[in-house]
Amino acid sequence: MIFEAITVGSYMSNCYILGSEKTKEAAIIDPGAEFNKIDGKIKELEVTPKMIILTHAHGDHIGAVLEFIEKYHIPVYIHEDDAKALVDSNINLTKVLFSKEVTINPDVKVKDGDKIILGDLEFEIIHTPGHTPGGISIKVENIMMTGDTLFNRSIGRTDFPGGSFDQIIDSIRNKIFKYDDETIVYPGHNSPTTIESEKIGNPFIRS
Repeated sequence: MIFEAITVGSYMSNCYILGSEKTKEAAIIDPGAEFNKIDGKIKELEVTPKMIILTHAHGDHIGAVLEFIEKYHIPVYIHEDDAKALVDSNINLTKVLFSKEVTINPDVKVKDGDKIILGDLEFEIIHTPGHTPGGISIKVENIMMTGDTLFNRSIGRTDFPGGSFDQIIDSIRNKIFKYDDETIVYPGHNSPTTIESEKIGNPFIRS
């Protein structure tokens, strides 16, 4: 598997590129800003973008989506419960965060348990609400991208519209923590961790 993490934008969001070694097709996860930086890495990796998958609809994770659609004409995937936010700049916070209105019509609305196939890769969609109603985590092989649900020794904010502290804790304990302890967690911000490490050391979680 081809895997690359890129930190972008003033909010230091993590964008991930996952590609098939066999087909050189790639998915872009959360292109939040700095289109040229992400696109330069795509060229360096010599992969062809085939889709964008969004862990949630907040502006710091969707800021470069329109540029990728314009260049590559690729579909956008998001959970059905965040689809409304993607087309509303007040809910997706782009108006507040960036003083510009970003509205995106999603092509595919996913739900919990969906599988997305890309070459020889399988992306498992895990609905992990709490930060947003339609927040998802994405499991591929031994890694999981948790968006703004679970961070290294922290959790996502729950004070935005549609957020819920009880939901995010439930998502982490009953959705994310059911996977193997060795699973590597790549969050929407900050450094990677593992499920085992978060079970032991995350102060917000009592497993």
